[in-house]
Amino acid sequence: MTPAANPEVDAYLARSRRWPDELAALRALLLDCGLTEELKWAKPCYGHEGHNLVILQEMKDFLALMFFKGALLEDPAGVLEEQGPNSRSARRICFRSVEDTTRLAGVVCDYVAAAIEIERAGLQVAPAPPLELAAELQDRIERDPAFGAAFAALTPGRQREYHLAIADAKQASTRAARVDKYAPRILAGKGLRDR
Repeated sequence: MTPAANPEVDAYLARSRRWPDELAALRALLLDCGLTEELKWAKPCYGHEGHNLVILQEMKDFLALMFFKGALLEDPAGVLEEQGPNSRSARRICFRSVEDTTRLAGVVCDYVAAAIEIERAGLQVAPAPPLELAAELQDRIERDPAFGAAFAALTPGRQREYHLAIADAKQASTRAARVDKYAPRILAGKGLRDR
């Protein structure tokens, strides 16, 4: 039995200007796969038995069907892509037309079935290796106990986000300046993007 459509997702689709036809086609396919739909993180999200499996993401050049534990999926069709260089577990399939959704319908259904089995088996993506902080950030942590305690109190994701933003700079002086720039936010217990 196909789960019912969610009115919040109806409203989301009605507002879509970039990929409305592709969204509608993927939505129908995911509901036919027996997934339930909700609006999470302001995007259509599909799950099974309380587990989030996939989310639809409208990008400028494509519509992505992102599998939360995509790194655990086998990819015989060769369609899964990493989200970016710092993405560990998510993988996505990119669609640029309704024809893409039609052509890849069988693959999507097979991958959704595999994602359900991964959840049923309780499989998890391996934990991230310990974070090797940028030297300038590590130096500040070691010489400023209050800063070090505040940084340690941040969630691992927030710590990683600060590290990536700081380490991204090519010059040591820029990395040090970024540490100084972010220090008040870190001391306040806020993440890089928190308000």
